[in-house]
Amino acid sequence: MKVLVFDQQQDLVISKASVKPVVKSVLVIEGAHTDEIAVYFVTKKEISKLHSEFFNDPTPTDCISFPLDGPGEKGYNVLGEIFICPKTALDFVLTLSEELGENVYFETTLYLVHGLLHLLGHDDQEEGAQKKMQEREQLHMERLIKEGLLLKQ
Repeated sequence: MKVLVFDQQQDLVISKASVKPVVKSVLVIEGAHTDEIAVYFVTKKEISKLHSEFFNDPTPTDCISFPLDGPGEKGYNVLGEIFICPKTALDFVLTLSEELGENVYFETTLYLVHGLLHLLGHDDQEEGAQKKMQEREQLHMERLIKEGLLLKQ
């Protein structure tokens, strides 16, 4: 599986090598397969632009997913693209605590898991679906922590 990682921001140092194990872990647990997926780490300005263009909302957000091929489709499968804004994670963590530590990497990993679940068809717009998605996120984050697979520098 190809995990293409594009780091187009300077707010948080992220090891590109730490992205693939997270993607692989989530896909294995979800029973999904893909040949390719792209993950972009972008600035607040870029995520706001995408949010405005595709969702008619100019405010910054944590992540945006664009599904391409559905999971399990025949032929070469490109699951989609995930755009993540690490600055959103930094800002969120700073509102909770003055010490960033690994919290910002936890939060950024959570955004990646969230984006992957969207690509796999999970929805968080309705209350019941949102609860189910949060349960899946928690399951994945607990496993990623246990296996030492959070995103890192």
